[in-house]
Amino acid sequence: MLTIPKSILEEMAAHAASGLPEEVCGYLAGRDGRISRLFRMTNTDHSPDHFSFDPLEQFSVYRQARSEEMELLANYHSHPLSPARPSAEDIRLAYDPSIRYLIVSLAGSAPDIRSFLIRDGKVEEEPIQVEEG
Repeated sequence: MLTIPKSILEEMAAHAASGLPEEVCGYLAGRDGRISRLFRMTNTDHSPDHFSFDPLEQFSVYRQARSEEMELLANYHSHPLSPARPSAEDIRLAYDPSIRYLIVSLAGSAPDIRSFLIRDGKVEEEPIQVEEG
């Protein structure tokens, strides 16, 4: 289970809203299952239906997280018009079984953020522990 400060969840939702009508994406870093840093990334696809990370930006974020003694614990992306559940494409492209995949849905009246483990094409939703303050 991931522990995520409420302020980072709010920042993810704001990032998703600011990118409309396109999907947005990013990484979440921290230690021991606790997120402490959000890295906004560029969706190089500029699409409302899918996203791709810029490889140079990915490498830069990885290096920055390591220099701050953090690890990349999750990536996130938004679904502007669909629910917070992995699409067939999300599942197919989930190459790293060691991280979580968070989806921010803007399809309802309020943002819905959910976390998933995706391993060998199998999806398991996991709860998010929200840290107040």
